[in-house]
Amino acid sequence: MPPVNLRHAVRALLFDEGGGRILLCRFAFVRAGGTLVVWAAPGGGVERGETSLDALRRELREEVGFALEGEPPHVWHQVVVDPAHAPGYDGVVNDYFLVRTPHFAPRGALTDEQLAAENVTGLRWWHPEDIRGYRGSDVFSPRDLGGLLARLDAGGLPGTPVPVGL
Repeated sequence: MPPVNLRHAVRALLFDEGGGRILLCRFAFVRAGGTLVVWAAPGGGVERGETSLDALRRELREEVGFALEGEPPHVWHQVVVDPAHAPGYDGVVNDYFLVRTPHFAPRGALTDEQLAAENVTGLRWWHPEDIRGYRGSDVFSPRDLGGLLARLDAGGLPGTPVPVGL
């Protein structure tokens, strides 16, 4: 079996301390048969020579204008092996970090055109119960984001990153 070439990415579960909401990016992927809209935590790929936290700091500054300080806890680990999931790769590994912050109006350093080139078409603060109750055509990443957030809230910080599915 040939080696699997996975893209390593980092994501921040940015929680608004006062409102209990999580900030998600709206990704729109144009595909045959329509557009797939995915709501996911801000973040992105780890570049050569970067640590995971360096990449997370860069991605948060670029996408949402957030200056990450300290070392947030690593709470989830996701491995998706699917060549259609990450062009040029056999899949992706996402490491999720929990960040609690006062509310802020997200606006990153990237222009709207630069964000669109990365398929980011919007930002929104979501209440976890609205994610769990969502019945529209958009999807969340991970797909069970609402359930995972509820378990994280009820169980506290895990001792080691929890494996999560697609």
